[in-house]
Amino acid sequence: MQPPRRFLPSTALLAAFEAAARTGSVTLAARELSLTQSAVSRQIRLLEEQLEVELFARERQTIRLTAAGEAYVREIREALRKIGTASFNLRANPRGGTLNLAILPTFGTRWLAPRLPKFLALNPGVTINLATRLSYFDFRTDTLDAAIHFGRQDWPGAEMVLLRSEEVIPACSPELGKQRGFRSAEDLKATTLLSISTRPTAWDQWFLAQGVQAGSGQIMYFDQFATVAQAAMVGIGVALLPTFLIEDELASGRLVRALDLPMESPERYYLAWPPERSTHPPLVAFRDWLLAETADYRDI
Repeated sequence: MQPPRRFLPSTALLAAFEAAARTGSVTLAARELSLTQSAVSRQIRLLEEQLEVELFARERQTIRLTAAGEAYVREIREALRKIGTASFNLRANPRGGTLNLAILPTFGTRWLAPRLPKFLALNPGVTINLATRLSYFDFRTDTLDAAIHFGRQDWPGAEMVLLRSEEVIPACSPELGKQRGFRSAEDLKATTLLSISTRPTAWDQWFLAQGVQAGSGQIMYFDQFATVAQAAMVGIGVALLPTFLIEDELASGRLVRALDLPMESPERYYLAWPPERSTHPPLVAFRDWLLAETADYRDI
């Protein structure tokens, strides 16, 4: 049943209220919306009259949200964001084939991006918008349709499908390798170890896989694999890196294997999405294509 008109205020009234609530000022809201101060005040008054609820307490030249206003703005802010996102996506692709995808930075730039032209050629009606995310987030409060995730199959409230496993190796600059002459896993304990901050136990896992007690030496952490690889290339230390993300560096000799002792990571790469987006056509097309692209990499 359609709600009464009084419960469906215009977006102009809602936008004026949200801007004033967020900035705490009618003047700043007016500036943001390119309206006069009196116009914004009038729109807020109209909204209050329509809802028959006081949203702001007025104190001289200031405004303060009432308890009702605070509760209401949280709800309508999400609605306005969704309307804005939907309008943006429709303008970008009038046929409505938009996929908002969260990616891991290095995986996205080094593995996914070079393959995307193939997907887009096979699906000319689809537009993909990419955003960087390093770990879990709440699909209910975000505009993203899906995410590339590295970890375990335990994303709360999301459906997931396995994409691929990975092999990691200790890698360093050719100069550091010659200088230190690494012969065994034990030798790495005396050098600076490099790792990504989202994998704080990676080196412990690698030493354990080699049958060696984890060392207590210095470990430097970085927020992206690209930065870890760069630090290794300039000789800062030995990095534990996925081989499929440093193929170019290994081929060119900018990085070498400090030791030829690979380890399969216990975590995997997954595609995750909220259940309500499971049948979203662009997601279905992307998921099917991605599973085909990674079919040979489920196990190393």
